[in-house]
Amino acid sequence: MEFALAYPARPDAWKDLVIAEEHGFTQAWFYDSQMLYSDVYVCMAMAAERTKRIKLATGVAIPSNRIEPVTAHSIATINLLAPGRTILGIGSGFTGRNTMGLPPVPLGQLRDYVAMVRKLLRGEEVMYREGDRERAIRLLHQDCGYINLKDPIPIHIAADGPKALELAGEIGDGWLTVLADAPRYRQKFDSVKKGAARAGRSVKDMPTVVLTTGCVLRDGESATSPRVIERVGPFVTVFLHALWEQSAVSAGLPAPLAKLWERYRDEYIPTMKTPADRRYLEMHEGHLIYMRPGEDKYVNEALVSMMSLTGRGEEIIARLKALEAEGLKQVAIQVVNNGREMIEEFSREVIAKY
Repeated sequence: MEFALAYPARPDAWKDLVIAEEHGFTQAWFYDSQMLYSDVYVCMAMAAERTKRIKLATGVAIPSNRIEPVTAHSIATINLLAPGRTILGIGSGFTGRNTMGLPPVPLGQLRDYVAMVRKLLRGEEVMYREGDRERAIRLLHQDCGYINLKDPIPIHIAADGPKALELAGEIGDGWLTVLADAPRYRQKFDSVKKGAARAGRSVKDMPTVVLTTGCVLRDGESATSPRVIERVGPFVTVFLHALWEQSAVSAGLPAPLAKLWERYRDEYIPTMKTPADRRYLEMHEGHLIYMRPGEDKYVNEALVSMMSLTGRGEEIIARLKALEAEGLKQVAIQVVNNGREMIEEFSREVIAKY
């Protein structure tokens, strides 16, 4: 099992990563959500310059937000700064789209986007279309110190819905999804395998990643102790935001959380101040960074358990072992508050004992 960190992209994330690569973490994912966080490539560039071994990945780029040649040259520039340790994660869009009141991009558009970016990163010429115009393009000056195309850049696909999961298996060099229990993870991975089989591909060596956060419980703490809620609350409440958005991230709602969602829907949402047609602006305020006033009372044990790796060290290890048996190869833990404490806790109580 590999251990990674994940960040709402911010320029000073490198300070945590310098510590993390000395504590057993091998990769960092940077969220690309333009209305919420810093520019993802600026943050990755700063991390690339200050780290030595840790791999750097977008988590994830969205087709509608940058045209293919811009995404290709941006990630190829990071690959120049961090040769051979750069990964491009691409998805159909969650907050990068929802914060503008827009749905995910169609999967057909995602497929075409990945195909063109991949060819550009191989140094190939492609046909780029803008309206009625179609022009041949390629990245020029490939060997002049501006970009690095010599070291391959894998493209990982973020997917949770059934059709997107099959597409990940069909075209992805890797697959990124949200944390689930072992049976649900197996169900999702079966869809990835189905898409791979249809394309004549094997998933045996495919990198597989789950995104979550977590907290190693101390003596006397429970899943709803104040320190734990402060640590994991901003991440786990996103599940409630996703339910409101009817996102694929929230697919397969377990029965224990149905009543929690009903409470949130009936009690909390009516207190929001924005009109219904602009509510997406308020819904995503604080997204993955902090909880809005009143949201903490919806952080219960069931939500913390489903959406995060929270428990004693041995409990977290047992959960990861069950997922590893189903094919999981990497867990990405989002830093929420006090990154150094989180890194050192997981390193000491989970990674060192895994």
